[in-house]
Amino acid sequence: MVSMSNNNQKQQLLSKIATNDGHGENSPYFDGWKAYANDPFHLTDNPNGVIQMGLAENQLCFDLIQEWVVNNPKASICTAEGAENFQDIAIFQDYHGLPEFRQAVARFMEKVRGDKVTFDPDRIVMSGGATGAHEMLAFCLADPGDAFLVPTPYYPGFDRDLRWRTGVQLFPVVCESCNDFKVTKKALEEAYEKAQQSNIKIKGLLINNPSNPLGTLLDKDTLQDIVTFINSKNIHLVSDEIYAATVFDQPRFISVSEIVEEIIECNQDLIHIVYSLSKDLGFPGFRVGIVYSYNDTVVNIARKMSSFGLVSTQTQHLLASMLSDEIFIEKFIAESSERLGKRQGMFTKGLAQVGISTLKSNAGLFFWMDLRRLLKEATFDGELELWRIIINEVKLNVSPGCSFHCSEPGWFRVCFANMDDETMKTALRRIRNFVLQTKGLNNIAAIKKQCSRSKLQISLSFRRLDDFNSPAHSPMNSPLVRT
Repeated sequence: MVSMSNNNQKQQLLSKIATNDGHGENSPYFDGWKAYANDPFHLTDNPNGVIQMGLAENQLCFDLIQEWVVNNPKASICTAEGAENFQDIAIFQDYHGLPEFRQAVARFMEKVRGDKVTFDPDRIVMSGGATGAHEMLAFCLADPGDAFLVPTPYYPGFDRDLRWRTGVQLFPVVCESCNDFKVTKKALEEAYEKAQQSNIKIKGLLINNPSNPLGTLLDKDTLQDIVTFINSKNIHLVSDEIYAATVFDQPRFISVSEIVEEIIECNQDLIHIVYSLSKDLGFPGFRVGIVYSYNDTVVNIARKMSSFGLVSTQTQHLLASMLSDEIFIEKFIAESSERLGKRQGMFTKGLAQVGISTLKSNAGLFFWMDLRRLLKEATFDGELELWRIIINEVKLNVSPGCSFHCSEPGWFRVCFANMDDETMKTALRRIRNFVLQTKGLNNIAAIKKQCSRSKLQISLSFRRLDDFNSPAHSPMNSPLVRT
């Protein structure tokens, strides 16, 4: 066994960035992934394993994608039909990207936003997923020690994406459940003032619309307030819109790009959009991230920085063809919206039947579950104690609110689109059975005793759940990628 002193000596040979904890891997968010990786659920091979509900993947429409790929073999340079383009695509190195790819992405972004705005393909900058896009913008907009305001709760990966290698800080804008975690002018001003009092230089505001983990949208009035706020402070606005096409109910999604075109006084040099094809199309493995900036200097600088995380030309070529098929794209967006809405409704209604409420939402690949009444004590320690029971006994990887920097204990993010229908039914039964078995128990200690006695042998004895018999739409295997 290598001694601790030897480990320390080895670390001293490496950089501080490489050996620090900036990645954020030591958190309950990633611990849940590890629990799944060590004991992954499978309907037949491991029916008592951990079900992955901490991964925001969109697997509900892969049948449509696969059908398109089969019907369009020329779109790939690795088929007999498309091989004639192999050499041209294989040797293309311009970090601007294939022109047809940038044009297709710009048009897709317009389509997703209901053709309310137009996007200039020359402002499309590629990156290695939204992770790379956020880091690239952080490098462009801020120096080490500077900070971005971020409304809570927010995606745990932002701590890694914006902070780890850049030295940038994230400063919370505290949002609360009493108004459904809405971003208010008061909260923005209070956060900015606290940062000033702490001698922290605020360089920008980062928003996530639709919200991860809430699954909610920013309305037009709120977006106008946000744009007015950043203009008054002369700070940047980074709008993460990677879930734009996951809206499945009214109201519709409104992009910050719409607001920018309407507010005459807006300094457009302060506005930047992060986009990706990981969530809306379900392609996290393709690592397609986009920075769209209204600032000419940022576009030029980001394009140079993109050399460290380009999208392969093979991927660009395939996606340019797919995204240019407007008939397919219209069908996909509509069908994806319908399936997401149906799946979310199944889950939330099933939970409501046993008294578990969720924040009202109409977008995203997840919902925000309220388990405050099951806490032993209304603290984050109490939240983590309940979370450990859910992971170890109920065998569900749901993510605790503290990992999203939520200001109130007892909230959990539940992902619902990364599994097939049979796995979904099993997960729902487990949650329902857990709640039903623990009704009337006054504290977590009693819950643990009950779980240990019954070992939570999940059965159909409570209900057959006949209303959850829809056909499967997607495969259930999920790689551990960015969520």
